[in-house]
Amino acid sequence: MKEELYQYIVNQSGSMSIPEIVIGFVAAVIIGAIIFISYRFSHTSSVYSAKFNVSLVMLTLVTTLVMSVIGNNVALSLGMVGALSIVRFRTAVKDPRDTAYIFWCIAAGICCGIGDYIVAGLGTGVIFLVMLLLGNVRNNDRYLLIVRGQEGTAAVESTVDSYFNGKAFFRVCNEDRSSVELIYEVSASVLAAAKKKHQDKDIKEMLFAINGVDSVNLVCQNDEITR
Repeated sequence: MKEELYQYIVNQSGSMSIPEIVIGFVAAVIIGAIIFISYRFSHTSSVYSAKFNVSLVMLTLVTTLVMSVIGNNVALSLGMVGALSIVRFRTAVKDPRDTAYIFWCIAAGICCGIGDYIVAGLGTGVIFLVMLLLGNVRNNDRYLLIVRGQEGTAAVESTVDSYFNGKAFFRVCNEDRSSVELIYEVSASVLAAAKKKHQDKDIKEMLFAINGVDSVNLVCQNDEITR
């Protein structure tokens, strides 16, 4: 009875044998660990998500499981696609690199699931080296200069243009009957050059010297986090 049950399970397990399936999952675990390390070192502490990193390893294993079940069965693959198409994900991707990591996990899982370990190993090695070289690339910080005050913006506009040598980009003007709000966008390099040119004199000091200016805010903004 035990032998018959074992033979039934083996015969129903698809085109891959049990040793092949075990080797596929071992390879998926190794590649998932490499992806885990790559994600950890390519993200700063402010945007790093440990739960998302763990989910990348699980995604590699799940994809390997799916491909092991499908094998060369075309009918089963079409049914699997139909079943998975009903899943809807609503999780927002905070970092564009996260999308690349998701596709990396899926591709690695597919390779491990079909037993193509050479492609999985070489591809993972190349992507890992590229992410080590380019993973820490950051966008230049952009600063939003927000000036609020009473009516009359000519003095504020001339001061901002003079301080930044015309390199501050005007973005928004909000007005009501008694107040006005002006928003400029300035890059980090332009802000540093302006401070150096004016001997470390801050733009806020010059704007507060203008009659009618109530508040001045300088906000650092980039694609990862606003602080």
